[in-house]
Amino acid sequence: MAIIHATTLNPSKLELLRGWLPAQPWYLGTGREPDLAKAGGFRLDDPQGEVGIEFMVVTDGPGDRAITYQVPLTYRPRAIAGASGGLIGTAEHGVLGRRWIYDGARDPVLVAQLIALIQGEAEPQAQNASNTPAHRADPQSPRGLRRQGCRGQRSRAAMSFCHLAAG
Repeated sequence: MAIIHATTLNPSKLELLRGWLPAQPWYLGTGREPDLAKAGGFRLDDPQGEVGIEFMVVTDGPGDRAITYQVPLTYRPRAIAGASGGLIGTAEHGVLGRRWIYDGARDPVLVAQLIALIQGEAEPQAQNASNTPAHRADPQSPRGLRRQGCRGQRSRAAMSFCHLAAG
């Protein structure tokens, strides 16, 4: 399981996303600077222990007018050869040093672990705590996001995703 370090990341994930999100074709907040806030998420473990995998939920904008995005991210100790199109940016981690942060949808490690999650072969982990399954995660997660769009879901993977995507 991944170890979550209580340390700094400079620039922060939100700072990197503020520059990256507006360039995405699916971004809806046109004509203004992104106003991002972390709203939850979960992690998956890389079986090799090298790549950090996170599904971060962020909101953009104020109150009930905020738009919610789920952003899959990976954190690597070095650049992926030939994957510069998926690079969100680099950041200095207070313990691990320089990290290359990628759009996880373009990272084969995240894609493989997402498939494992859907097949019930991977367990979502808490976003901010080491060795903690996500269903025991952050008590500060916004409860309202947890069940949106999940009624009628029966599969273990669908319920895991619906209940954990926001924290």
